Amino acid sequence: MWAQLILAAATLVIPLGLDLYMPVPESNPMTVENVALGRALFSDRRLSADGSIACASCHRPGRAFADGRPVAVGIEGRRGIRNVPALINRGYGRAFSWDGRHLSLEAQVLAPIEAPNEMGSSLAAAAGRVGLTPDVMGAALASYVRSILSGGSRFDRFTSGDREALSPVERQGLQVFRGKGNCTACHVGPNFSDERTHNTGVAWRAGRLTDPGAGGGAFKTPTLREIARTAPYMHDGSLATLRDVVDFYAGGNPSTPGLDEEIRPLKLTMEDRDALVALLQTLSGELREGSTSVKPASR
Repeated sequence: MWAQLILAAATLVIPLGLDLYMPVPESNPMTVENVALGRALFSDRRLSADGSIACASCHRPGRAFADGRPVAVGIEGRRGIRNVPALINRGYGRAFSWDGRHLSLEAQVLAPIEAPNEMGSSLAAAAGRVGLTPDVMGAALASYVRSILSGGSRFDRFTSGDREALSPVERQGLQVFRGKGNCTACHVGPNFSDERTHNTGVAWRAGRLTDPGAGGGAFKTPTLREIARTAPYMHDGSLATLRDVVDFYAGGNPSTPGLDEEIRPLKLTMEDRDALVALLQTLSGELREGSTSVKPASR
């Protein structure tokens, strides 16, 4: 079985629309064997306490490795409090999970195994069930997640010089995104994320904080790549559509305590909002997983 998985991983090719150097740890290189093992573990239900769910149960390829539900649902139907984040291009990230508490993929990939409302197991027990050590298990899963990439979107083609790749409305959306929409205050770089946490006001409801996040209701800026495939939105899945998200930010949430200084009411017309949604839909591209064809960062 392992030989077949390794061969499958070796034959996949990652699109180079996102031509970046990935910061791969020296202690966990991207080998064909490691990625293949991680790929198999990602779909292995033995990682959960009752054998009912795997990582792939919530991180579905057709939804850019999110799951389409407001919040995660774990073993025995236990509901979490946060939305399942998309895993695409996370190898380029600097902080992980909605509150940014994990500083490496090796740490982040193991957290759901121990979470009571997710896989509900101990690391030792899960590793024992698959015949590995926790360190080997974490290294393999992290390598596989680094292989999950998205690039080659219409937006990428436009910024590479194909001026016909975006329609006039989508180009108007880009102007709003870079201008009065103030989106680039947080959604910057090739992955459209500053990898930092911000209090946008979404966790404040009826005068109280519903989730502290990283502190004071701050949550990490998610990537916008493949955003059209990952509804519902925000850390709690409380906004159903991209238009809901645009309207939320246009309102500015001025009554929220400790609101991030970049969040303020925006003078966006209905046309501006439609154009911004149209632009966001152009960030869906080619999705690939399972290959070691990444460009490790030079040291």
